[in-house]
Amino acid sequence: MYYLLRQKKRQLIRLAYMIVLLAASYQSGAQEVELNLPNHDDKKYFLGIGLIYNTSRFNITHHPSFLGQDSVLTVESQAGGGFGLAGLHTYRISKRFEVRAIFPQLLFSYKNLVYDLKTPDASKEEQKQMTKRVESILVGLPVHLKFRSDRIGNFRVYMFGGAKFEYDLASNSTARRAEGLVKLSKYDFGVEAGIGFSFYFPVFILSPEIKFSNGLMNTHSRDENLKFSNTIDKLNSRMVLFSLIFEG
Repeated sequence: MYYLLRQKKRQLIRLAYMIVLLAASYQSGAQEVELNLPNHDDKKYFLGIGLIYNTSRFNITHHPSFLGQDSVLTVESQAGGGFGLAGLHTYRISKRFEVRAIFPQLLFSYKNLVYDLKTPDASKEEQKQMTKRVESILVGLPVHLKFRSDRIGNFRVYMFGGAKFEYDLASNSTARRAEGLVKLSKYDFGVEAGIGFSFYFPVFILSPEIKFSNGLMNTHSRDENLKFSNTIDKLNSRMVLFSLIFEG
């Protein structure tokens, strides 16, 4: 066992040594590459535009009355896709930190709620399993604090975190003929975090970015008279966004 541990230790040392050599060779090679946009880091403020793909779902909290009824057996959330556009405004605080406001941010997304019914109502064309599609058109204002790594040639890594405020243009919370619907409120507030990679080109910066966004507010407008609504207490949004950001 001692011999095996010694061999394992030697292998780890060799692997670490190889990683150090590769990092050193990459950095020395990067120093020979001509820097694109060399004066960009001197800018205090710059603009950008983002193309966004999102996938979203609900985090469901059942109402206490859920266990006392027998019409709906289960309620689950299925993720759905969507897309969006965003304008970015970035202000540099220091070499490492930036503040970024994303406005306007327009997201089109949808989520599914899947119900298993015990006794479907044939007169209402109900089935054993019912899927309710919830569509949203979200106008948002996320604000992030970014932490940037050193620039290695024409490449940089950054991390960020912050908060968001969203308004749903497609909210059905005031709908009158709401039978069969799940109503959502118009407003949501949440927290966000993610990571991105900046690639410097001669005339622009391309930054692929992934972001995780969690809503903190209950977006469900519960109606105890509706079968598909009264079994749910809270609906909190969960979203993953992949963006291609162009800055100059």
